[in-house]
Amino acid sequence: MTSNNDSGLSRRKILECMTWAGTGVLWTVAGGVPRSMGIIAEAEAAQPSGLTFLQISDSHIGFDKPANPNAIGTLEEAINKIKNLPVKPAFIIHTGDVTHLSKPSEFDDADRIIAQTRLDVHYVPGEHDFLDDDQKLYREHYGRGTKGAGWYSFDANGVHFIGLVNVVDLKAGGLGKLGPEQLEWLEDDLKARAASTPIVVFAHIPLWTVYEQWGWGTEDSARALEYLKRFGSVTVLNGHIHQIMQKVEGNVTFHTARSTAFPQPAPGTAASPGPMKVPEEKLRTVLGVTDVTFKRGQQRLAIIDETLQG
Repeated sequence: MTSNNDSGLSRRKILECMTWAGTGVLWTVAGGVPRSMGIIAEAEAAQPSGLTFLQISDSHIGFDKPANPNAIGTLEEAINKIKNLPVKPAFIIHTGDVTHLSKPSEFDDADRIIAQTRLDVHYVPGEHDFLDDDQKLYREHYGRGTKGAGWYSFDANGVHFIGLVNVVDLKAGGLGKLGPEQLEWLEDDLKARAASTPIVVFAHIPLWTVYEQWGWGTEDSARALEYLKRFGSVTVLNGHIHQIMQKVEGNVTFHTARSTAFPQPAPGTAASPGPMKVPEEKLRTVLGVTDVTFKRGQQRLAIIDETLQG
């Protein structure tokens, strides 16, 4: 994979592989290729009437390093944006790293801020949420009613949502892993679903290999994707890499979200992944939230990425 900073990339190739941090763009997919429907103001003018939900990710409450000394403040800004949306979403999905060090105060602060939306929130853990012994704090806050390390599914407006966990025993720089128990559960969960059912899968680490050298991928995701290939519409939402990247493979659209805390470098453009400091005036242009809409009769979900600034 290459970034759009590289020379010689065709526009089609960029669209097929990924999209880098455009400001509030609505995406649909036609013929397997993502297509921009315009900036967020134009998208809002359409007033979507289908199921709309929001994705936030990588809040890293407790982070206070130079890349963003006020991660609480930028999460609050993201939540204020959600509260002021012209169309109220049905719920929020948080794709992990709610906290930075899995401290009780960090979970409490995140809960206090996110609760201001007055929306249901569906969580999956990031590796930073599993730093305490036995992952007790995450389980107490968000793990009730889930299976294993925290996986589960639910239905909303004819869409089947599946929250997966791929950060258990994660090694530094290593790929994520779902594990046999979770994969068996996933296979069983999908058996009773008709192939026409729209599926939304969400996890922390991408289920496609973005950049193996940095551990940006899930080593046993191929088996999960095999179970999903019979479905006509599959959308996979992830966090972890703190930047927008999109890929389409057959019936599956993969989309990663910005962080609300700090950006990370593009794959291969730095010695290693990690918090990336940008000029203060630019920070809010690389942080944001994702709005997803499903309309009956349309195969793909429409995705809007909106920055904190703009």
